[in-house]
Amino acid sequence: MRSNRSPRFCAPHSTIAVPKNESNGGSHHAYRETRRRRGPRVTLGDLVAGHITAGVRGTVDFARRRLTGDYRLDEFGLDEHLLESLILPALRPLSQLWFRVQVSGIENLPEFDGALIVANHAGVLPLDALMLQVAVHDRHPKQRALRLLAADLVFELPILGELARKAGHTLACPTDAERLLRTGELAGVFPEGFKGVGKPYSERYKLQRFGRGGFASVALRTGVPLIPCSIVGSEEIYPKLADLTPLARLLGLPYFPVTPLFPHLGVLGAIPLPSKWHIEFGEPIPTGAYGPEAADDPMTMFEITDQVRETIQHTLYRRLIERRNPFTG
Repeated sequence: MRSNRSPRFCAPHSTIAVPKNESNGGSHHAYRETRRRRGPRVTLGDLVAGHITAGVRGTVDFARRRLTGDYRLDEFGLDEHLLESLILPALRPLSQLWFRVQVSGIENLPEFDGALIVANHAGVLPLDALMLQVAVHDRHPKQRALRLLAADLVFELPILGELARKAGHTLACPTDAERLLRTGELAGVFPEGFKGVGKPYSERYKLQRFGRGGFASVALRTGVPLIPCSIVGSEEIYPKLADLTPLARLLGLPYFPVTPLFPHLGVLGAIPLPSKWHIEFGEPIPTGAYGPEAADDPMTMFEITDQVRETIQHTLYRRLIERRNPFTG
C-alpha cells in the first residue's frame, strides 16, 4: 500500500538527536499514526462479517414488516420489500465475493424513464440474469429495480417461479413488456433465449440468433431507448461439454448439460466456477424518431436488431482481448 507520507531528505552536515527512551517508542508511535491516517485494513473476513451482520438486520426487519403487513405488491407481483430484504441480500455474496462483478457504463441507464436493456445470455443456468439485476440495483444512483422478461418455463418452476414474480419479473410477451415500459420501468431481455444459455462451451461468446426481433418491436411501439449490455464471465461458470438430449426430453427441459463437474459429482458439480465477471452497458440506441408504425416495417426491425446485436458482439470481443484470465480478470 502506498504511503501518504512525503519522502524524507537529510540535510548534509546535520545530525538528529533522538532521546534514548523515545527512539523505539517514537517509531512505534509514528507507525500507529500512519496506520490511523490510512484507516483500518479491510480483509475478506471483514467483508463476510459485514454481509452476515447486514443479513441478520435485514431478517429482523423483514419479519417485522411481514407480520404487520407493511408491504405492497404491484400489478405484476413485484414485492419491493421482499426484493430489498431477502432476494438481493442473498445474491450479493455471489456477485461481490464469488464472481467479483465489475460494472461499467451505468451512467447510460436513465434515472427515471423507461428503457429496455438487451444482453447476451450464457452459462447453462441463467445466473447472468440475477447478476444483472444486482448490478443495476446496487450501482445505479437511484437503485432501480430491473424487470426481466423471462421465458414461460421460469414461472412454471415451483418456488422459483413465485420468487421471480416477487422480484418483479414477468413473461417475455409484448403485452407485459409494453405495459412495463409505458409506466417508466427499466426492463431487461435476453433475445438469445435458451439457445444462448444452453450453447456448448466451444461456441462461447458467439451470439446466437436474436429471434424475430420482438424486443425491437416493443421499443419502437413505446419509444424507449435500447441499451446494449455485454456480460463477460458467465460462459465459464458451467462449461457445457455435451447435452443428454433424451434425459432432457424426459424431464421436459430444453437441455440437460454435461460439464467437467456435472452430473458425475452430483450437488458439488452444480457449484459454479468462480470466474471474474464484467458487465458493460453501452450507449443508448434511441427509437423515438422512428414512430410506433415502424414496428411493422421488416427492414427497420432488421436494422435495429442487427445494430444492437453487433454492438454487443463487438463489446464482448473487445473485453475478451483485454481480459488476461477468465478467473482473475
